[in-house]
Amino acid sequence: MQEKIKEIAARVRELRDISDISVEEMAGKLALSVDTYSNYEAGEEDIPASILLEIAQILNVDMSVLLTGEVPRMHVFSVTRKDKGVSAERRKDYKYQNIAANFAHKKAEPFVVRVDPKPEGTAISTNSHPGQEFDYVLEGTLKVVIHNNEIVLEEGDSIFFDSSYEHGMQALGGKPAKFLAVIL
Repeated sequence: MQEKIKEIAARVRELRDISDISVEEMAGKLALSVDTYSNYEAGEEDIPASILLEIAQILNVDMSVLLTGEVPRMHVFSVTRKDKGVSAERRKDYKYQNIAANFAHKKAEPFVVRVDPKPEGTAISTNSHPGQEFDYVLEGTLKVVIHNNEIVLEEGDSIFFDSSYEHGMQALGGKPAKFLAVIL
């Protein structure tokens, strides 16, 4: 995993350099400190998926270019077989699979996300990113915290929200939860 983090960081750094954007400019655009952003580019810290998506948008590339180093080639359709999505484990609390990595010029980023249960009373880590998000629970029970609200979603439930508000998820019932996340 550490090697993959370093590969993604190197691609981000190279594309930022090619785009003639300074580290300070990029950190500012992402509302991050220069130190945090520099740690991402150095491969010393894992880049959250939401930040990676923002970086891709700023650099005007598909997120899969950052994840895999390859330009998506599919224009009419793209099939991703069960459990074969491009791994994008960008945050320690979640395991992401990008399920449309091969489709060019996407207007949304779809992921299958797995959240493992944590001990009772563990704080939910939150993040925010520009745009909107749609989450549909595939398995388990998921607590969603967004903008001072707690919502419990069961299998088959969904939520659509403004992802610029701080939000986070937690598996309930001592079992992992799996959900489809579409980031717009």
